[in-house]
Formats: sequence, C-alpha cells, structure tokens
Amino acid sequence: MSKQVQAIRGMNDCLPKDSGLWQYVEQQLRQTVASYGYQEIRFPIVEMTELFKRSIGEVTDIVEKEMYTFSDRNGDSLTLRPEGTACCVRAGNEHGLLYNQEQRLWYMGPMFRHERPQKGRYRQFHQFGLEAFGIASSDIDAEVIRLSAHLWQQLGLSRHVRLELNTLGSPEARQQYRAALVAYLSDHHELLDEDSKRRLHSNPLRILDSKNPALADLLSKAPSLSDYLDTESAEHFAELQQRLTAAGIEFEVNPRLVRGLDYYNKTVFEWVTDSLGAQGTVCAGGRYDGLVEQLGGKPCPAVGFALGMERLILLLQTLELAPAEQAQADWYLMASGLDAELALIPVAEQLRQAFPQQRLMQHCGGGAMKKQFKKADKSGAELALVLGSDELASDSITIKWLRKDQPQQRIALTGLVSFLQNELAKE
Repeated sequence: MSKQVQAIRGMNDCLPKDSGLWQYVEQQLRQTVASYGYQEIRFPIVEMTELFKRSIGEVTDIVEKEMYTFSDRNGDSLTLRPEGTACCVRAGNEHGLLYNQEQRLWYMGPMFRHERPQKGRYRQFHQFGLEAFGIASSDIDAEVIRLSAHLWQQLGLSRHVRLELNTLGSPEARQQYRAALVAYLSDHHELLDEDSKRRLHSNPLRILDSKNPALADLLSKAPSLSDYLDTESAEHFAELQQRLTAAGIEFEVNPRLVRGLDYYNKTVFEWVTDSLGAQGTVCAGGRYDGLVEQLGGKPCPAVGFALGMERLILLLQTLELAPAEQAQADWYLMASGLDAELALIPVAEQLRQAFPQQRLMQHCGGGAMKKQFKKADKSGAELALVLGSDELASDSITIKWLRKDQPQQRIALTGLVSFLQNELAKE
C-alpha cells in the first residue's frame, strides 16, 4: 500500500464542519467594510522578494527567518507574500491608484511565514486587511479604528478585546529616540537576553515589545518615546484620542507598543484579548506615510490594519460565540423508481429558481425509501419532498416534516411553490 501523502506542517485544511464559521466571519467582514465605503482589491500570492525587503526591512524576523523565498526558472527571487500592506502599495503604485487620490481598500486571503506552528499561528494563515490612502489627518486613523470596533460589536466580541494605542512620531523623532534607547540598553548589555542582544543594533524598538518577564524592570526604566515626539506627531496623537473618545471607544495608551515592521510612523494600535493566552493580539495596524514613496511612488499618507482570521475564529470558538453549525440542506428531495426520479428533476430545478436562498439536496444512489429517509435526516433538512408512483399518477408530491411533529401532506405539483412560500412566511 502506498504511503499516504499528508498536508505540509502548519498548512491546514478547512473541513466542511468548519467552513460555515469561516463563511460567517468573512460575511461579517465584507458587510462591515462595505458600510464604511471600502472597496476590495486582490493581488497575487507570489511577489518579487525585493518588495518585502524594501518595505518590511531586511533586519526583521520576517525577512531574515520566515519568508518562503525561491528562485524561478528565470533566476528571479520570488516570495510567497508574508503580509498584505506591501502588496497593496505595490498594486496601487503600479496601477496609478494613489497619486493625488484617496483610496479606501480591503483584501482577504492566505499569507505565508515559516515559523513554529502553534494554536492560532500557522505557516499558511489567512489575513484580512484594509488600507486607506491619501489622507494625512487623524480622522482617517480614527475611522479605521472605529471600523474595527464596529466589527467586534457585530461578532459579539466587544467585551473581550481592548484597544492599546501609541505613537511612533516622525521618522526623525524615531531616529533620535532609537539612538537614546540603544545607548541605554548598551549600558545594561549583560541583562539582555540573546534575542534582545541580536536586535540591539538592527531593530531595537522591538526589544520594548519583549515578552520576557526578566526584562520587565529594565524596560520599564528605558527612555520614553513620548519625550522625543515632534510637535506635529504629538498634536496628531492628541486629536486621534479626542476622536476616539467622541466615538465612545475606550483605549489605553501603551508607550511600549511598537510594531514589528519598519514602515510604521505616528499612530500604531493593537486590539488585544486575555482569552487566548500568549496569542493575545487579534488585530493590529497603524500609519505608514513613507511606504508608498519608499516603494517607488509619489509621497502618499496611509493607514491600515490587519487581523489574522485563524486567531479571530479561535477566539469566537473559545468564547462559544460561533454560530451553530449549519445543516447541509433545508429540503431533501427523494423519489421511488426511475420514472419518479426523472419527473423529480425538473421539479427540483423549478424550486431552486423559485427559492434561491434555500439549500435543496436531491437524493442520489437509489435505494429503498427507508434508506433515503435516513439520509434526509442526516442532512439536517427540515422537509422531505417525496415523489413515488402514487404521487406520479396524480401529479402530486408528499411533504413530510422531519424536525417537528406535524402530519405529512400530499399536494398538487402545480401548487408546490405557493405551498412552500406560505410555509416560509410562517417562520
């Protein structure tokens, strides 16, 4: 017997029992962004490696350790996309969407990072993201955060997530702060863990986000970014807080909050939860005003966020907020004998046209009516529509309720659509 081929570690199948929950979450996402006027954009799964080196930063964990990169037959270095913002900016630049324009865009799909698989974090994961281009004022930052808050409300998660907020200031202010932070940490080099020592001169702000409790006291005494903020960034951040307060959105200013990607400036934020253990960040984002120009476009302010679909779905399951698993069918059609089966085919198609929202499953595989009723029951259908020799002779069909105590009825085929419309109206 041949050895069974299995999925790659960290790249998971979505089985029918789970796909309904995925569709539910995707529908909530689509409805929410549409209500704010955002439009969908789709871009390739594979991009030039240079795109991510220039945007994310060559000394980040993503570029150094996690990207799926390979050379194609032409010798070009290609990478499976590890995140969506750089792809969205590349597409916007390439197709002339960004210069002197405002764009509100969203996307959804698989991303790839080669990291240690664990619950809620996989090598192929699915991300939802949105990006707003062309608006420099803090009102668009507030809108992006309000949109995410609206989503938590729609999913019943508002009480289970909290908003953390910070500002990274201008690139110039950030560089001044970076120098002060490196000097401070260098003076305490012996207290740093190996990961922090590695990041000290390549990405020191990420040390502030360390989850190592042994570093907590050292980091609590580190210089504060707020002491290095430029006036414009400080005003931007103050206005953002005013706008969030006006919207009734509670938040906590976390001066240690930084984002792991080099392109962020000014606003950064995270929605976090205490319900998933160490995997506490559900959604994160911020402003990245320099990235469009960095990737070859004209200067264009931008802000956005991304959320991991697997982690969001895990949170819904953990809190038992996921909707009940949907039945496979609403109505189950069955026939006794070939003549009845042939007569049932046009009836089934007529019903599908008349009731496009209903899921109709027609029995296949033959067998006695007892077997067919077992399959009808297993499908979860509410009604069985039965066509046998007696019904065929009288141009009628039998309706049998499978989930409630109600006597079966035989009705004329010509009145079937009206009968079912009346039944649906009662629900």
